[in-house]
Amino acid sequence: MAALPRGIKAVLAKSPTDVVILSSLRTPICQSYRGKLKDAYPEELLSVVLRATLDRTPGLDPAAIDDVAVGVVLSELGGSKAARTALNHVGFPVTTSLHTVNRACASSLQAVAAIGAQIRTGMIDAGIGAGMESMTRNYGSRAIPQDIWPLLRESAVKDARDCLMPMGETSENVAKRYGISREAQDEFACESQRRAAAAKSRGDFDAEIVPVTTRFVPKATDENPNPEPTEITVTEDDGIRPGTTLDKLATLKPAFSPTGASTAGNSSQISDGAAATLLMRRSTATSLGLTDAIMGKFVAASVVGCKPDEMGIGPALAIPKLLDRLGIDKQDVHRWEINEAFASQAVYCLRELGLEEAWRQGKVNPDGGAIALGHPLGATGARLVATLMHGLKRQEGEVGVVSMCIGTGMGMAGLFVRE
Repeated sequence: MAALPRGIKAVLAKSPTDVVILSSLRTPICQSYRGKLKDAYPEELLSVVLRATLDRTPGLDPAAIDDVAVGVVLSELGGSKAARTALNHVGFPVTTSLHTVNRACASSLQAVAAIGAQIRTGMIDAGIGAGMESMTRNYGSRAIPQDIWPLLRESAVKDARDCLMPMGETSENVAKRYGISREAQDEFACESQRRAAAAKSRGDFDAEIVPVTTRFVPKATDENPNPEPTEITVTEDDGIRPGTTLDKLATLKPAFSPTGASTAGNSSQISDGAAATLLMRRSTATSLGLTDAIMGKFVAASVVGCKPDEMGIGPALAIPKLLDRLGIDKQDVHRWEINEAFASQAVYCLRELGLEEAWRQGKVNPDGGAIALGHPLGATGARLVATLMHGLKRQEGEVGVVSMCIGTGMGMAGLFVRE
């Protein structure tokens, strides 16, 4: 079993036992209910990124992939049957196994880490960490527990009861407890939209996005009350709002509390999408003649728990844990992708981690985040990895960190290196 590297030199050094990344792709991220992927199935989106992983890695035999982990939060039966069906449908042999992972918002980062751990410990040689979510199809009752042990709803243990707290309420808790003003939240949200719009206009997302050809049912009108489905090809994210201003954000009413500060404009959008990252032991990539496809490597990940009623603070705890384990400093990190579940928790984490200046300099979420792009729960972790790896390449950076808060009170962070 390979030990974790310690120190920045060790993190950057190459070894035959490294867990390397050969591909990291995603679908467009589209608004739930009204976006261009609203009529697509989550497993359909997964099939697109799995097929593209093969197509964009010339010389890769599908049989070389030992296992696939798929982050899923809301899909029926945990998405296991649907995901396995999609895997077989696009050409992977029955010898390639699959499992699904549900760690809420970190599900597909956990999928990437799980595949990485299997490679590191010699259980497999190559695998894919992926994620899928259609919040259009599966949000609502599946996001809020209905049939649950009644004792838990009335548990004497507050932290048990709080696991059922709606995420919007946890956002308000973070804002109130740590002094995150409405103005600070709106400023952060406005900048997320501006950065995402700029990145989109520059074509910065093009290399990481796989087009999706799917059905789309137009909105019914008086003239056409029963519109027929049409075939469309979706090539770009559709939740970005280029015209966002602070004045417009200031007019929005609180979404979760009459006296709160979290609004539809400074919270992540519910979205549909999928993503996948191909990982392999470096020695295996060499033996298969795939060395030229190596983008970088997955180094390590850390998960930590926190109080469920302020789950948004998770990255402020998970990131230091990860960096401490690897023996590196914040200054060694060239790019950060920290999920924007809510502006309240994102602003808090930047302050607590001492990354406010790095954010202003464009080292944190330089292409915007979930407030602008959207947050398809099971796919977000792998989406962030794709954005990170392609972003590091454009910037010629080496070290990057992905992190997010997790419903019920956790945080996760992963460290990656570009080559």
